[in-house]
Amino acid sequence: MSDNGAMSALAPTLKKAPSALALRPMRASDLDAVVLLEQQVYPHPWTRGNFADALAAGYHAQCVHQDTELCGYVVAMAGVEEAHLLNITVARALQGQGLGRVLWQHLCAWAPQVGAQCMWLEVRRSNVAAQAIYKHWGFETVGERKNYYPAGRGQREDAVVMGLTL
Repeated sequence: MSDNGAMSALAPTLKKAPSALALRPMRASDLDAVVLLEQQVYPHPWTRGNFADALAAGYHAQCVHQDTELCGYVVAMAGVEEAHLLNITVARALQGQGLGRVLWQHLCAWAPQVGAQCMWLEVRRSNVAAQAIYKHWGFETVGERKNYYPAGRGQREDAVVMGLTL
């Protein structure tokens, strides 16, 4: 992984008020920083190819920056009367400061624009912190997907499927 221009994602710190944050579409030029941040936050991160495929497919992908530092991102897919939240990530050093809510509020504004009446997501069964956040945002557990996520050493982990009526 090249760190040309992506090093600022290593340890971002919130230097200004949230109003100084900029939300903009993810671009191919963001992928080095996005992948670096993804690797820092998740034990089983998306690959560069996953993000590149999402961009190529026209998925809704947004980055939140403060100055030139990547602070987080979201990737979602529009379907027939629904939206599927695929990835929402905030830099570890900035978690708990409201950036996830910024991304969430953006999704809540975007989803109706594409005709979504509900939103779905999958989350690792072991990620109880994320499940609690999603419940706080109004999601309810609606099912599970057995052996959905890779878990290392050839193992798999179940996903909790959560849904929200918009």
